[in-house]
Amino acid sequence: MAYLALFAVVFGINLLPAFGPPTWSVLVFARIHWHLDPVALVLLGATAAVAGRYLLARGARHFEGRLPTRLRDNLEDARALIERKRVGAVALFGVFVISPLPSAQLFLAAGLLDLPLGLLCIAFFLGRLVSYSLYVSLATIADKHFGNVVGGIFGSPWSIAVQVGLLAVVCVLPFIRWRRFGSAAPGS
Repeated sequence: MAYLALFAVVFGINLLPAFGPPTWSVLVFARIHWHLDPVALVLLGATAAVAGRYLLARGARHFEGRLPTRLRDNLEDARALIERKRVGAVALFGVFVISPLPSAQLFLAAGLLDLPLGLLCIAFFLGRLVSYSLYVSLATIADKHFGNVVGGIFGSPWSIAVQVGLLAVVCVLPFIRWRRFGSAAPGS
């Protein structure tokens, strides 16, 4: 029953477009406090995260027509840049595997850009398997050796400040004029 509840929580968090706690922190919390199986936690967490982010991206596609013209034009320029440059597509795949940006905003952008969600979800899943494995393994080791000290880290001012800083970076991304990055220099 604990696994089903955890799946629902992780899935729900990953439906949020912003301000949700990172999934890894929920998995670490579950590992430290409920002592759930680490392999099951990683698989459950990655699956629930992908399912939630996929639905978030699909839902974002319904709002593209309601955006201001300037933002729609900017989205079209960004989509054209990604589609035209092979490096852009490879970099995008890499961003979904290992990203310093919050994944909610990545999936909202992917939905608004009408990008192929299947490939991005596979990349996201693979990246989350690795990162969640690291976090849950480290939490297991830390819990074994340091006990309650690890519990005090969650909710610390530093962890909150990092999340707010990353959110601020993501808020700036829509104001970047993507067209100027798409213009090719002569001879390239």
